[in-house]
Amino acid sequence: MSALRTWFDGRSLREKRLILVMLGLTALTLVWAGIVRPVRDGLSSARERHADAVVRLATTESAVDAIRGAGRRVPLTGSLADALRAQAESAGFVLASLDERGGGRVHATIQAARPAALSRWVAGLEGGGILVDSATWHDNGDGSVAADLVVRARAS
Repeated sequence: MSALRTWFDGRSLREKRLILVMLGLTALTLVWAGIVRPVRDGLSSARERHADAVVRLATTESAVDAIRGAGRRVPLTGSLADALRAQAESAGFVLASLDERGGGRVHATIQAARPAALSRWVAGLEGGGILVDSATWHDNGDGSVAADLVVRARAS
């Protein structure tokens, strides 16, 4: 250490100042490269992992809700025809005809409906305990469709 001190004392004032500035910049660079960057990178990585975990959690919760919902059997209240009429009216569809057939089946006709809305409604019938045996759609030529449906109640 004394050899280093002797060497440093042998330098001119200008050289001493430049050496001190160099040592200060070296220390600053080492702190930045050895502490600041790794911590910042770690925080960035942690933020990304957290965002991914939040997305995975939401996806998992959605899947769990779908599985729980799929296991529920919703019993029909009243007759199948009444339940179908109520669901059609709540979805905004007008049933042109509704005939009960043998074997617990009901035939329903819808004269005009938007295809996207009708397909969502038909897909949602199963959640209400109504299974679609057959569905025939016909294009009305004006952007709407007519539908012939035969449905039955889900067996309990």
